[in-house]
Amino acid sequence: MRIDLHTHSTASDGTDTPAELVRNAAAAGLDVVALTDHDTTRGHAEAVAALPAGLTLVTGAELSCRVDGVSMHMLAYLFDPEEPALLAERELVRDDRVPRAKGMIDKLNALGVPVTWEQVARIAGDGSVGRPHLATALVELGVVPTVSDAFTDQWLADGGRAYVGKHETDPFEAIRLVKNAGGVCVFAHPAAVKRGRTVPESRIADLAAAGLDGIEVDHMDHDPDTRARLRGLAKELGLLTTGSSDYHGSRKTVALGAFTTDPEVYGEITRRSTGAFPVPGAGGI
Repeated sequence: MRIDLHTHSTASDGTDTPAELVRNAAAAGLDVVALTDHDTTRGHAEAVAALPAGLTLVTGAELSCRVDGVSMHMLAYLFDPEEPALLAERELVRDDRVPRAKGMIDKLNALGVPVTWEQVARIAGDGSVGRPHLATALVELGVVPTVSDAFTDQWLADGGRAYVGKHETDPFEAIRLVKNAGGVCVFAHPAAVKRGRTVPESRIADLAAAGLDGIEVDHMDHDPDTRARLRGLAKELGLLTTGSSDYHGSRKTVALGAFTTDPEVYGEITRRSTGAFPVPGAGGI
């Protein structure tokens, strides 16, 4: 089985619609794909409706969190999307994205970059607006050559010249909310140092004690030595280890299935979940 447990669609900051994403996942030879848009489940229904035969969909979301001043992302799988407390928290995070984006536009304008809200809103479309949409605008304007080049201290990285914070969930609260909604929690790309400051391993141990299920080890932002270190940490803490592409369509160069999750780990994730179940493809529309 080929299992990719971290992808994004146009419901957040990917460039494939949810329907295109599941069709592309099947074409890439995947057996299981998780749709984990940022702080939203709005793409799930479209993905389910288009799900090709032979492909299984894991519903989820990537939750924006912050601990000790460090931004981090929590992959939540197979939770009840209508559970009131978790739904309210996702909406709180999502609703703060527009004023945050406008604040970053103001900072970019003050730096001489002629980006506009209309441009960023066009790029975001129906998705939850985020920094990748602003980064795409900077590429369009010729300010940076690629989206990744916008995530530096000079521009949009945490603490960068144009950075503006947003509401982010305490990860201990995120674990509690996801668990209460019947879901499973995996810390996304925990050692992605090029994104900025990372959560120390001692804090990951605290999260494990609070109910964290796993950490994403095999990821494009982790080099081989980092992956080996994280596997050792996971073994020490009794955590599951996952692998994923973190696919964003054309917004990033990584391909679907570039990194995958062991079928036994996937089986354990599905065994632990009670809020939702993987959806087998029925041929799509």
